Amino acid sequence: MRIVIVGAGEVGYHVAERLSKEQHDVVVVDVDRKRLDYVETHIDVAVVEGSGVNPVVLEEAGLASAGLLLAVTSIDEVNLVVCMAVPARPDLVKVARVSNPDFYREGDALHPSRFGVDVLINPERELAVETFRLLQSTAATDLAVFAGGAVQLIGLTVLEGAPVDGRTLGELSVARQNRSLLAVAVERDGETIIPDGSTEIHAHDHVYVVATEEEIPTALELSGHARTELRRVLIAGPSREAFYLARLLDQHGVHGTILVSDPEQAREFAERLEHTLILQGDATDVELMEFEGAAETDAFVALTEEDEANIISSLVARDLGVRQIITLVNRTDYLPLARRIGLETAVSPRISAANAILRYVRRGSVNRVAVFKDSDAEVISFQVSEESPLVDRPLQDIDFPEHAILAAIVHGDDVIIPRGDDRLQVGDEAIVFALADAVSDVTLLFPS
Repeated sequence: MRIVIVGAGEVGYHVAERLSKEQHDVVVVDVDRKRLDYVETHIDVAVVEGSGVNPVVLEEAGLASAGLLLAVTSIDEVNLVVCMAVPARPDLVKVARVSNPDFYREGDALHPSRFGVDVLINPERELAVETFRLLQSTAATDLAVFAGGAVQLIGLTVLEGAPVDGRTLGELSVARQNRSLLAVAVERDGETIIPDGSTEIHAHDHVYVVATEEEIPTALELSGHARTELRRVLIAGPSREAFYLARLLDQHGVHGTILVSDPEQAREFAERLEHTLILQGDATDVELMEFEGAAETDAFVALTEEDEANIISSLVARDLGVRQIITLVNRTDYLPLARRIGLETAVSPRISAANAILRYVRRGSVNRVAVFKDSDAEVISFQVSEESPLVDRPLQDIDFPEHAILAAIVHGDDVIIPRGDDRLQVGDEAIVFALADAVSDVTLLFPS
């Protein structure tokens, strides 16, 4: 499918990178020549220099034969105008990145639906939802939720002395006889592998685990972590991500406090978040963090618009003994750095946006897609149709793609962590973990 992406920033680049690996015909449009040069150098896509609001530029990008238009610049108004400038076409889906919460008020004259937008993507709100789920999961560094929360895929760093440290997955399976928990990937020394029963787990490994909601505490325990109750969260702001997270915390009865350094922005946040405590101050100030009782909070979340400030304030919080720390990182090259210096749980708007966008790219049998930071992997939820060659065959008889694993099956109200004698049935939800080079092959197994 031809896909035209307007905007070559972090979000546009990451989505283009993912889609190009799946053999889509991707064209990236931007007014910034330097950004386009970077895109052209690093990924296999076509580029067109010019404004996405110009019909001539979009024509040059091949929009006439495209099935998807993604307007993902950093400016909401530009994204909306891009979609508005394109005539309605039944075979073209128009997706706009829109972050300003004011645009989402029903009945507003500026509501995006009035611009002919088919799908709205809000990376900041998506990230806030992801952050809240991570807060609920205590030690998880990555999290994807499926089947309404009944199935979760979490990333965990194995601590020294953890019950799994030094044991193979086969040994653990025999010892626990647990069919509600499955390790689907192990990240070690920068490489992600699909494990089998002989794979030995070591301290400092990053393990992706699929589990039922009830088994999440077990996954935490096996990796050496304890689950704690979430009551108080300290947030470094301001940002739209901080605003959305504060609203989520309030809705779930969690006390949130936001530190905002600018007095005008502090007043604005206080007016819009009446149930959240807004304090003027800088989260990189050690004395202030001590005075505000950071060590007594259950979690610290750094959500300013500056990566450097987020990293430094997170290190301050760690030094003060905060149990759970989540750090917003915008720049791609900072994500591995954050992990190397001990900030295991980093969140990224570009990844949140990619997760939302990929759901619409892979329409048909795909229910949900999630990609992960620092890993060339995805977890995809497929609806099993009668056209699938996997229907009613023992899984042990299926030659599944090498770099992929069937992680879970949702059959009605039942969640099944699959074994060799299990079978997929029409209407089941199949949750698959796959490295990027296996995604296309996996998708062929689940036709719509």
